[in-house]
Amino acid sequence: MDAFRFDGIAHRSAQIGGVNIHYQEAGDPAAPALLLLHGFPSTARMWDRLIPALAPHFHVIAPDYPGFGLSDAPPPDSFEYTFDNLAKIMMALLGHIGMDRYSLILQDYGGPIGMRMALADKGRLQTIVAQNMAAYDEALGPLWEARKAFWANPEANKAALKKNLLSLEAARIRHIGASPRPELYDPNMWHDEAAMLGKPGMDEIHTTLFYDYRTNVAAYPRWQAWLRDR
Repeated sequence: MDAFRFDGIAHRSAQIGGVNIHYQEAGDPAAPALLLLHGFPSTARMWDRLIPALAPHFHVIAPDYPGFGLSDAPPPDSFEYTFDNLAKIMMALLGHIGMDRYSLILQDYGGPIGMRMALADKGRLQTIVAQNMAAYDEALGPLWEARKAFWANPEANKAALKKNLLSLEAARIRHIGASPRPELYDPNMWHDEAAMLGKPGMDEIHTTLFYDYRTNVAAYPRWQAWLRDR
């Protein structure tokens, strides 16, 4: 049974590739379709304020990836945590819902997932809106030094990667950065993220997926060429 909130957003789930995928849905199914792909370590909840604004005009779908939010989080030895696989699952979800033509709104991790979908697209994709999506080396600032070291030698640098990416302090920095007014940010946001990442098994899931992030950087020239062409 679907549960509807006062804002008209329905919470649904679908079995995709043997994994239960949670997603939010709103708007008229006959309206133009929008797929909203969240970042790290967010969930579909990051779109809570946007979905009600879009729903009068679009058919909106906002999923949680495997290992995120309310979707299943199988261990890495039973699920392939790669961006290629997440893109395949998102495309399969579109097929399950019956979205023949769609547009993408991408944020952070949603970028490499969405770009894979775009390159594999067979004429269904109409529009891409990209927010805080890395597709150029210039996007990888000082925080990425520890991350690049992890790619080069995962076992030797896993502890440093977890502190850099998965810790409570890392979550706080993601939200407030170098803001001169940190008191204006709700600390519940980064405490909620850290609590999700602190669940049993989540560190292995997210270090495994982040190790695959190096394939995104290698794909930047191909993405750039596609964007210039399109």
